[in-house]
Amino acid sequence: VQPRRPIRRGDHLYRAGEVFQAIYVVRTGALKTYTNSAAGEEQILGFHLPGEVVGLDAINEGAHPCGAQALDTTTVCELPFDRLESLAVEVPGLQRQLLRVMSKEIFADHQMLHALANRSAEERLAIVLLSLSERFSRRGLSPWRFRLPMSRSELSNYLGVAPETMSRLFRRFQERGWIDCKGKELLIEDVATLRALAGYHPEDPERSAHSR
Repeated sequence: VQPRRPIRRGDHLYRAGEVFQAIYVVRTGALKTYTNSAAGEEQILGFHLPGEVVGLDAINEGAHPCGAQALDTTTVCELPFDRLESLAVEVPGLQRQLLRVMSKEIFADHQMLHALANRSAEERLAIVLLSLSERFSRRGLSPWRFRLPMSRSELSNYLGVAPETMSRLFRRFQERGWIDCKGKELLIEDVATLRALAGYHPEDPERSAHSR
C-alpha cells in the first residue's frame, strides 16, 4: 500500500483511457467519477468518500473507462494491482477478501441505480442525502450533520436534473423543515419524512439502525 501525495481540488487521480495499474482507497476528501459524451458533456457516475474504493471497473479491460477527479483536497492509498495478484497467491484469504470488496462496491452501485430509477427529482434527492448519511455513519461520523462533498451543480448532474431544479429542491426541503443547509454544511432535521420519500421500510435492519 503506497500513500499518494494529496490531490488538489479539480486535479485527477486518473483519466478515462489511462492504463490500469492500481486500485485506490480514499483516505480523506472525496472523488467523483465521470465520463464525457462524444460532444464533451460530462456525466457524473458517482461520489466516493473516505474508506471507499475506486478503480475496480478498470480491471477487465486494463484501462480506466472513466475519470476520477478530486472534489476537495484528497488523499488516497494506492494498491498496485500486480502486487495484489501475487500477494493473493501467497496470503491465504486475501483473494476472497478482494472479491468481497469488489462485490460490495458493485452491489452498492446497483442498489443506487435501482433506487434512483423512475423516481421524481424530490425522491432522488432524498435517496442521495440518506445514502450520504449512511456512508458517513459507517465511518464513525455524524449521520445527521455533515459537509456535502459535491457542489449543487455536480449533484444536479448526477441526478439528471437542471441546476435550477436542484436549487428549488434544496429550498423546498429547507422551507418544509426536512433539512437545514448553509452552503455545503447540511443538517438532516426530519429523517422520517426523507425515509418515506426514499421508500425506506422500517423493517430494513441497516437503515433502521440510523433512525433518529
